[in-house]
Amino acid sequence: MIPSPSTPSISPLRQRMLEDMRMRKLEPRTQEAYIRAVRKLADYLKRSPQAATEEDLRNFQLHLVDTGSSPMTLNATLTGLKFFFDITLGRIELMAKMQPVKLPRTLPVVLSCEEVSRLLAAAHNIKHQVALSVAYG
Repeated sequence: MIPSPSTPSISPLRQRMLEDMRMRKLEPRTQEAYIRAVRKLADYLKRSPQAATEEDLRNFQLHLVDTGSSPMTLNATLTGLKFFFDITLGRIELMAKMQPVKLPRTLPVVLSCEEVSRLLAAAHNIKHQVALSVAYG
């Protein structure tokens, strides 16, 4: 849960990031994901992420890969960190070499002609059969 802007227990840096996200009207779940990404980096570094270097970020990304983070998680984390460093800190150069991970492209499952026939035959009402035919087509 994102703390309200008036919560006194958060750091000035987090407060600034929350305000930056609010100014851009980011969705609450996006804000949570961005905060989570910065928190992960801080936990990894064991110090404020404000003091991170390019090498720290590179090692953090390697750590995420080595611990089995999915490509989707890696990209979401990088996006949150990019917002933090580019917008909140104004340190665009830190994220310049950080590239998103290519997501594996999977082909959709295509039913055989026999499977499609059985699917359509399973609908007893002609209206449902037509709807299934149109939807599958």
